[in-house]
Formats: sequence, structure tokens, C-alpha cells
Amino acid sequence: MMIKTLTKHGNSLALVIEKPILELLGADAETPFEVTTDGRVLVLSPITDTKRSADFKSALKKINDRYPKALKKLAE
Repeated sequence: MMIKTLTKHGNSLALVIEKPILELLGADAETPFEVTTDGRVLVLSPITDTKRSADFKSALKKINDRYPKALKKLAE
């Protein structure tokens, strides 16, 4: 078990994932992660399927292009 604390990143908080864990997951700075929760537990899952990754990036771009003001407000 590893205990982590969040790090301030602008107006948000970030969770730093150490290199050995990223290597174990086969992930790097470009790997998209699926984030799910049941309201109490946060689960991060690297998306390694290239088609799914491309679909995810496309969907993310559409959301960012369509709702930039709302997303900026949420980040404040």
C-alpha cells in the first residue's frame, strides 16, 4: 500500500504517479487514463487500446471545443 497526498497545480489538485508505477502499468505522460468512481473510491485505468485511445482523445477535443467557457469556470 502507498499513501499519497495531492499537489496544488494551478487552481486544481494533482496526484503525482512515480515512474516505477507508470512502468508497471506501461504508461507514460501521453497515456490517457479512464477515471471512474463510486463516490468513495477513485480508480485510474490506463487506456492502452489504440482505437479506444484515439476515440477518447477525439471525444475530449469535442468537449473542449464545445464547452471551453464552462470548463474554464469549473477549473476555477
